[in-house]
Amino acid sequence: MRKLQMDELNRVSVEKFKELQKLPLVCILDNIRSQHNIGSIFRTADAFRVQELVLCGITATPPNREIHKTALGATESMQWQYVEHAADAVKKLKSEGYRIIAIEQAENSIALEQFLPQAGEKIALVFGNEVLGVSDEVMNLLDGCIEIPQFGTKHSLNVSITAGIVLWNMVQLMSEQAE
Repeated sequence: MRKLQMDELNRVSVEKFKELQKLPLVCILDNIRSQHNIGSIFRTADAFRVQELVLCGITATPPNREIHKTALGATESMQWQYVEHAADAVKKLKSEGYRIIAIEQAENSIALEQFLPQAGEKIALVFGNEVLGVSDEVMNLLDGCIEIPQFGTKHSLNVSITAGIVLWNMVQLMSEQAE
């Protein structure tokens, strides 16, 4: 077996990427403290053609050397904006018809594998702070919560790992609906 070379991967340019149709999916980063996690989420969002990232609270914004280390250029391809308060971002997206879903361990959360978006539905996923999770103010505005089942001794996953798992799942579900 041979690894593919970079020129064999058929990657699109940043300009072409910006023209491509994206999933009707927005990620809200609610007070993410690690710049490496932020960069990793940028890179994952690019890989799965997420529509936009909304960076809130203490979440750092590009240009930023530490974000760049893990984003590897995705800060140039991804559409993003900064909104000081995550609750304001949630309210705006709700008014635009988005269903707001937090990735959080909460009462009445549903397991990731049980979540089924409606065909054509616009979804905003909220990813919370590495220690405190999604803010209480945002929790009061949600349409629901998804939880990733875990079977070990730890009670949570790193937020960038969580984003990768959830976004991959959403890509599969939303792509199947589009077919």
